[in-house]
Amino acid sequence: MAWGLSGEVHRFLAVLVVATPCPLLIAIPVAIIGSISLAARRGIIIRDPSVLERIETCRTAIFDKTGTLTYGQPLLTEIIVGDAISQEKALSLIGSVERYSKHPLAAAILNLARDRRIALQDASEVHELPGQGLTGIVGGRHVRITSRSKLLVAEGGARGLRANEPDKATDASPVCYELPPQTAGMECIAIIDETIPVTLRFRDQPRPDGASFVKHLAPNHHFERVMIVSGDRESEVRYLAELVGIHEVHFSQSPEQKLAIVRNETQRANTVFVGDGINDAPALTTATVGIAFGGSSDITSEAAHAVILDSSLSKVDELLHIGQRLRRIALQSAVGGMFLSIIGMVLASTGHLSPVAGAITQEVIDLVAVLNALRTASPPKHLTDYHDLERSSR
Repeated sequence: MAWGLSGEVHRFLAVLVVATPCPLLIAIPVAIIGSISLAARRGIIIRDPSVLERIETCRTAIFDKTGTLTYGQPLLTEIIVGDAISQEKALSLIGSVERYSKHPLAAAILNLARDRRIALQDASEVHELPGQGLTGIVGGRHVRITSRSKLLVAEGGARGLRANEPDKATDASPVCYELPPQTAGMECIAIIDETIPVTLRFRDQPRPDGASFVKHLAPNHHFERVMIVSGDRESEVRYLAELVGIHEVHFSQSPEQKLAIVRNETQRANTVFVGDGINDAPALTTATVGIAFGGSSDITSEAAHAVILDSSLSKVDELLHIGQRLRRIALQSAVGGMFLSIIGMVLASTGHLSPVAGAITQEVIDLVAVLNALRTASPPKHLTDYHDLERSSR
């Protein structure tokens, strides 16, 4: 049109050199690479770069409980014994067997024994079958550690497991163990010499910034729903949900059930799923954005779209901000660069730019777009916008 209306071929050439779409072709990849670099320096490994674009569009946040909203490091908070044995003796016997176990609760028992300076003994005939608990012989005494649901009693009344959980009792069991009522939180039951019950209660400590993090998701990141999907018991999950302010709770969920919930929610709106265990791997893959805490499990890391090495909610917030910032800066570079190119085309078509001047103008526009896109690699002053109590206490 410029050539036809003016009859000057140099206008056609000037328009042609100004019209190259370099801001669109170069600026967005540069912005993505810069964001990946920034995330890596912050301890966040981006395995699928497209999540940096998608995370801004997510409207449902789904959390596993253990290791995400909590530390995943249970503490032994209470040891309930009868008159037949002292707490120190019970802890010594139980700890002597648990030192051979890899169960998360074993570490809590050993930590308390160490803090109380309780000596542990050598154990023999230690057995730990999946789902069957732990058994061993310590100083000639038989120690069995299992869950409340695995214990069966023969007599009822106001005492024993049957009184608290009558549906788990049968008349075939020879012994009735007197146990305290079940409360929120985790527990295990140790039976010493098949006659002396010891109840150990644990708490998985919630992260101190959990409530403020959850509260800021809606106003600051436009999340419309926040959920907990956990395989833990109802009492334990609801206890944590009340602490952090989450109202949608799914408890006692198997990996298959977690997968179904995440799949259904993703069909309604884009989702972010945060988990840390092997059983979270299917859900991490199905979510719009799957975020894995820690790098201890190769399966979980492979399933996730992003892996947070320093397991903390502040890193999740940083990832959200990196995604927001990427979209904003990439659009600035692409749309702004194309807009400047269109202005240059108009000037060239009206004869205000020669072909050489048009080429120089286009190079300047490309340089401005790329330099702006490179801002994604530079950390801003703040990458979180909620009060991180954990950091402020350090």
